[in-house]
Amino acid sequence: MRKILTLIDVQEKLVPLMENNAQFVENLVILLKGAQLLDIPIIWMEQLPDKLGPTIPEIKNIMKGQSPITKNVFSCGNSDVYISVLNNYDPDEVILCGIETHVCVYQTAIDLLLIGKDVQVVADAVTSRKKLNHDIGLQRISEKGGLLTTFELLLFEEQKIAEGDRFRSLIQLIK
Repeated sequence: MRKILTLIDVQEKLVPLMENNAQFVENLVILLKGAQLLDIPIIWMEQLPDKLGPTIPEIKNIMKGQSPITKNVFSCGNSDVYISVLNNYDPDEVILCGIETHVCVYQTAIDLLLIGKDVQVVADAVTSRKKLNHDIGLQRISEKGGLLTTFELLLFEEQKIAEGDRFRSLIQLIK
């Protein structure tokens, strides 16, 4: 199964406003490094960076060699550039992480489900300003057919075997 990870709007003016933002960033860093280790491609999105600032340095440093796709819509699925890049990869499944669970992540998940993609949302690598919005966003995604996962569950599920250099690197990253 071909998978791709979409990183949504982890920007300087948004992150400080989010619930449990330090833990969110820590989880996201591990997820992104793990995805790179496991050769899962990443599409990097930013919402109106002139107003919301660039992606935070902790994430931007991981994404070296890539540039973000700028959008002015909540759903990545309504960005022609995103859909074009997504179609070039032709994934069976799209993994979502980022900000905010109940807005951009939710709308992206729904739009991807509507075009026939399997969607996994990394519940501990998405966040909202308020916990209730986060929780209801995840619930609605699940009700519509999206799968919820955690960064560890996802990475170990992709790794499959408990030996080898890649496994040891993954363990070092997570522990």
